[in-house]
Amino acid sequence: MSLVTLLPFIVLIGAMFLMTRSAKKKQQQAIDMRNQMQPGSGVRTIGGMYATVKEVSEDTVLLDAGPGVELLFAKNSIGAVLTDEEYNRIVHGIEHDLKSDADLVPDDASSLTETDDSSDAAAASDDTPVDLGKKDAVDEPADTADEAKADAQSKKSDGDSDAK
Repeated sequence: MSLVTLLPFIVLIGAMFLMTRSAKKKQQQAIDMRNQMQPGSGVRTIGGMYATVKEVSEDTVLLDAGPGVELLFAKNSIGAVLTDEEYNRIVHGIEHDLKSDADLVPDDASSLTETDDSSDAAAASDDTPVDLGKKDAVDEPADTADEAKADAQSKKSDGDSDAK
């Protein structure tokens, strides 16, 4: 047999080796996670039930699912060991207190414009109009207003046109 005919088989065997290796790695991580369970930690079973670990033995786990409800599960049926924050968020609906974080954006835009300086407050309360670069007809001198009207009338035609 030549090397060209053996090459597809070699590639197939290599791919199968890599796949089984990654699967074994995931299985080992799951076993380590289950072995690190302690009483009091929150867990999710593979069926989707959330409970607190009450007791851990070699192959089984005693879970507290509620007041007076204790369930015995195989260790393999534990899908995930949750952090306390995640367990409280899911089971009890307790969210992280966002109001204690100072660097978050406020709910209303009015607090973004508030300042502590009294000079800024005095400047903001000043009733002087802001010049936006536009001029009103009232502000224009009378002679420029008359010139503008004359220019507008000269552009109008009286109906006579040279085109026939």
